[in-house]
Amino acid sequence: MKLSKSTTFITLQCFFLISPLAFGDDIITDSSFLFHICSSFDNYTSNSPYASNLNQALDQLISNSPPSGFGLSSVRKDDDLQNQVNGLALCRGDVSSADCKNCVATASQEIQERCPNRKGAAIWYDFCLLKYSNTKFFGKIDNRNKFYMWNLQERDDEPEVFNKQVKRLLISLSEKVEGTKNLYVIGEVEMRTKGMEKLYGLVQCSRDLSSNACKKCLQIAIGELPNCCNDKIGGRVVGGSCNFRYELYPIVDAQK
Repeated sequence: MKLSKSTTFITLQCFFLISPLAFGDDIITDSSFLFHICSSFDNYTSNSPYASNLNQALDQLISNSPPSGFGLSSVRKDDDLQNQVNGLALCRGDVSSADCKNCVATASQEIQERCPNRKGAAIWYDFCLLKYSNTKFFGKIDNRNKFYMWNLQERDDEPEVFNKQVKRLLISLSEKVEGTKNLYVIGEVEMRTKGMEKLYGLVQCSRDLSSNACKKCLQIAIGELPNCCNDKIGGRVVGGSCNFRYELYPIVDAQK
């Protein structure tokens, strides 16, 4: 899903990305709300078996996700597949257990308020992703739920060279992710420009994916660069299974 379907959101997010230093460290550490998608047109009713299963699935994610930063839940009563709820929570790789729990708890509440009675939905924050569905999605690349973010400021100095450096960094990080436990990699490179600049990047996949599927997911996301971020000094492609981000400033504390 491209954010052209939510123009107001694009403008607002780009505004906050223009001058990150003006906002202090909060731009890096605050678990800001990013986006949500009500991914199913099927509805459930209050006090129904599905509503009960959803509450239980979300509670499990709040409890089980923080220790490792990732959790799955699947809840149904007996053989009632029609009302089975499958849920997933993923926290950014550098986020503490406490911040992860707070983010997942907030997400579990907000997702029900933003997508009331929907049988499928996803919500993203800087610190975490949470999604649930009545269909099985574990281990599958989610290309349906996706949005872009970019900085309104464009690269004036050799933009084509800059675009190539962005793509090169992100591809390099995606190739390293296969050898990681948490499918999360950060990195930085010296820019080949006149001034002393660094380009910072981050890639991450949901851990229900295999390492090969993770790499494929990131390759697809990186292929979206021309659509979202050409000449932009910062950008993201964020999906239900993987995401990347690049900036000309540190994205996480470890890059400071």
